[in-house]
Amino acid sequence: MFKKILTVGALLMSSLAFMPAAQAEHHGMDKDIVDVAVENGSFTTLAAALTAAGLVDTLKGEGPFTVFAPTDEAFAKLPEGTVEMLLLPENKAQLVSVLTYHVVAGKVMAADVMKMDSAATLQGQNVMIKIMDGNVMINDAKVVTADVEASNGVIHVIDSVILPK
Repeated sequence: MFKKILTVGALLMSSLAFMPAAQAEHHGMDKDIVDVAVENGSFTTLAAALTAAGLVDTLKGEGPFTVFAPTDEAFAKLPEGTVEMLLLPENKAQLVSVLTYHVVAGKVMAADVMKMDSAATLQGQNVMIKIMDGNVMINDAKVVTADVEASNGVIHVIDSVILPK
């Protein structure tokens, strides 16, 4: 129990670095998931992929959604040429599959994620959730910032792109 409390505390503290953009709604701006991510500046690859996949309007929709959002650095960890290949128009279905694998229906906050061992994604497959060495892991990706709220859901920033099997 103490380990879970420490983990939740660490996740909440790491969220503070993302707070100015994340809490825009508290200042009357009501930014959705896409706007919060774009404004942050660490998700240019994700934004480009969402545009190429035609998913921007979906994630600007009512939701709520929980997005496990890989940073630009996370995309850079993929084998060379992977992102460029996925962005080609002929690979749109594969790109949609990868991106929707990062999205769960509903607003699932960190405290709720900690109680789960898996979650069904919009792609159709489950992601596995575990706590390892005090870190929340989504498959093999570590949650580096949790509970970034938006008007239509929540973002949990992850350090790797997760791929459906």
